[in-house]
Amino acid sequence: MLYLLLYGWYMWYNVGMYIRTIQRKNKDGSVVRYIQLAHNQWDPQARCAKAKVLFNFGREEEVDREALKRLVKSINRFLGPEETLRYEAERTAAPLKFITSRPLGGAWVLDRLWEELGIKGVLESLLKKRQYKTPVERAIFAMAANRALDPMSKRGVEEWVKEDAVIPGVEEIPLQQLYRAMDFLLENEAELQKQVYYSVANLLNLEVDILYFDTTSTYFEIEDEDGDGGLRRRGHSKDRRPDLPQAVIGLAVTRDGIPVRCWVWPGNTADISVVEQVKKDLIGWKLGRVITVLDRGFNSEDNLRCLQRAGGHYIAGEKLRSGKENTVQALKRAGRYQTVRDNLEVKEIVVGNGEARERYILVRNPEEAARDKARREKIIKELEEQLPLIKTHAKAVCELMAHPVYGRYLKVDSRSLPKIDRAKIREEEKLDGKYLLRTSDDTLSAEDVALGYKQLLLVEDAFRTLKSRLELRPVYHRLEDRIRAHVLLCWLALLLIRIAENRTGQTWCSLRATLQRMHLGEFSGTAGQVRQRTETTPAQKQIFKALAVKEPPLLFSINPTAKKNA
Repeated sequence: MLYLLLYGWYMWYNVGMYIRTIQRKNKDGSVVRYIQLAHNQWDPQARCAKAKVLFNFGREEEVDREALKRLVKSINRFLGPEETLRYEAERTAAPLKFITSRPLGGAWVLDRLWEELGIKGVLESLLKKRQYKTPVERAIFAMAANRALDPMSKRGVEEWVKEDAVIPGVEEIPLQQLYRAMDFLLENEAELQKQVYYSVANLLNLEVDILYFDTTSTYFEIEDEDGDGGLRRRGHSKDRRPDLPQAVIGLAVTRDGIPVRCWVWPGNTADISVVEQVKKDLIGWKLGRVITVLDRGFNSEDNLRCLQRAGGHYIAGEKLRSGKENTVQALKRAGRYQTVRDNLEVKEIVVGNGEARERYILVRNPEEAARDKARREKIIKELEEQLPLIKTHAKAVCELMAHPVYGRYLKVDSRSLPKIDRAKIREEEKLDGKYLLRTSDDTLSAEDVALGYKQLLLVEDAFRTLKSRLELRPVYHRLEDRIRAHVLLCWLALLLIRIAENRTGQTWCSLRATLQRMHLGEFSGTAGQVRQRTETTPAQKQIFKALAVKEPPLLFSINPTAKKNA
């Protein structure tokens, strides 16, 4: 019977089968009703369709209706609900309406990474101690995902979740719930960052014996700064906006550029003064050491002494043309370079003795040396072409001598006329592709020092990402706690996109553009509603594979319209 009904169901779907009731009158005048499974079959002789009985269920009063219902459910499971919905739509001839289409791919990938990195689990564990009735963890994820995909204000996030995004597990999040989630995030900042660090380190097998630390600033477009002890204060601006109040942001990254901790301090905080707090905050993180990497603009002797008094080690870039005695000695010191990586050669130099002892690492990049030489030769060629034409034009000569690039290779002869300084060119040739580093940590190898300084570029790139792609600015909050929570959300977003970039070898801009082309469409008709995503493109398949993330289901939901009882 099951085989017959399955065959009948197939025929019903493709040919137009139906269940009919017929009646017959007995000799005593009573009427008996029979239930039959039939379909119309064309009779070529009669030139019309005639009903053909495929199965007779028997007398109506003897039919086990509950058994038939169970059988129908079984057939539905066998065929799948989409087949039923498709049939109903075709049978009623009512077209499906295309209701909405929202980007899906980006949020889907971020949510899978969020769960894989243990962030979801950490938040849910912290939430067990509280009696929240709102989806706090989903709200925090939604705000972090928004920073990565389409940065906007928290009021904008409310509409974004409801109208323009697909956040797994939630359809909408009111603004006040977003604010409460930010408050919870800040309250648990220290524990969250510590647990996320452990989860990320264990999952990715990160080399976390060394963390590299640096700071940046972000300004607020307001006239007045906060009072004493406030967050928005004027200070040394790395954004070149000393006229505006700002906050100082610190970031610790691993050797691979993964940001595992962030800090926020008042805008008038000096970089050196935060080292002791950073060291204190990282106690118990099972780190070998925390190295502060300083660029060439912040490595004054006073700053380095303050750093060491606080118990921290440093790697500092030195200006090759500073003229400092130790720098000159380091550059003149003979010795062979050791190749440690492709296009990376190092030479260790020690200058001085006792307390005056300084350890330097001279680093040379052969490819960069070739580029430096090519750039200089181009400049010299342009000078050789220009000088004969302007020697009699005093104003043009002055402008050329004062030029920051061309003027470097010029000098004035005995007749007060400009000429190319060949001695200067020979000096510059000795510096091609080189940079000089200084470190206080004798346990670091020359290779670690060189690679460590390169991490400064990763930290600086992380700051650029915060300020540009994640749009750290403008900050729409005025309350200090909300500003701090906003920075935490940016850090979480940065963590997710750095993982994605490292695994795929692509920039987040490229990943985001490709993933956001995957949309989830919603269709509605008299038979019900269905939500189905677009097909996966080859580029998207490649990303999912590199990230070890499963593709979203093709059909997200099917909701057939409930039939009204007769």
